[in-house]
Amino acid sequence: MSLLRALPFPGRNLIAASLLSATAVACSGDVSSIASPSSSGPIAVPDSPPSALLAIGTYANPVAGASFYVDPYSNAKKTATAWRTTRPADAIQMDKVATQASAKWIGNWNTNVYADVYNATTTMTAAGKVPVFVAYNIPQRDCGGLSGGNLTAPTAYKTWITNFANGIGNRRAVVILEPDALAQMDCLPVSDWQLRFDLMKFAVQQFASKGNIAVYLDAGNPRWKSAQTIGSRLVNAGIQQATGFSINVSNFYTTSSNIAFGTQVSSYVGGRHFVIDTGRNGLGPTSDYQWCNPAGRALGDRPGTVTGNSLVDAFLWIKTPGESDGSCNGNPGAGTWMPEYALGLAQRG
Repeated sequence: MSLLRALPFPGRNLIAASLLSATAVACSGDVSSIASPSSSGPIAVPDSPPSALLAIGTYANPVAGASFYVDPYSNAKKTATAWRTTRPADAIQMDKVATQASAKWIGNWNTNVYADVYNATTTMTAAGKVPVFVAYNIPQRDCGGLSGGNLTAPTAYKTWITNFANGIGNRRAVVILEPDALAQMDCLPVSDWQLRFDLMKFAVQQFASKGNIAVYLDAGNPRWKSAQTIGSRLVNAGIQQATGFSINVSNFYTTSSNIAFGTQVSSYVGGRHFVIDTGRNGLGPTSDYQWCNPAGRALGDRPGTVTGNSLVDAFLWIKTPGESDGSCNGNPGAGTWMPEYALGLAQRG
């Protein structure tokens, strides 16, 4: 693995030295140890960089007061309209989904990322709304899991990210950067870890350079990695140039548990702020913490920037409620609209 590049903030050499003492969390998923290329066994997880060296100073929430875009042609809206006569009570429930803003995911299915992002941004800003995008195309995405992989090469990814950022330009927007890419990277060979960090840093720099894009690196969820581990990965991935981090994307943990976890993570990354995916967390997770289309879940806090916590910039519906998590238990592939599942979420939330 190549050496960590000098980090662009005071004390960077000290931080680089501490981070270079470790390379990867063991594939067993044990967050209490890491694999060292220079030793035959696990060593202790290094302390994350001192918060003072990452401190952001005075912070102005970049999305304060923002109103997010509600797609008038969403699947939820189409379903509610179709049900209005034949299933009027269900249509009213579906309106709970159809009337709320959800993020727009951009991935390897977008054949012209610049045009798609440019056009979407233009439509949303013309309506007086702030776009929320998800960048989801990191090489070896999901390591072939249920959310689907991709064949994006590193050089192609850099071009893709550059076109993505250029599509937004100097307009105001929110970008959630690569859900699962840091929390799930144990599935990668250790030799690929630095490449992932470097690609994430490149993406952060591209979005940050535009001036009005709030970019949040994804940090997993409260039960995936420890706050210390994910904090260290966020630093390696360039959070010092980002707005903050996102948590609970496509998951079900309660808002209170996410605030507790996010506050812990924030303490390892200089007080960075965060956003929470609240689309399906109204009743929290199942007792066995299923993540793939679990039954009995509910809509959560509605999207908005009034969160009641000074570290939480916004509640967002990042994963669109009602879209499949993957082809588990007889369900359709990731991203497929499931109207009856969406209805259940709405009825309970």
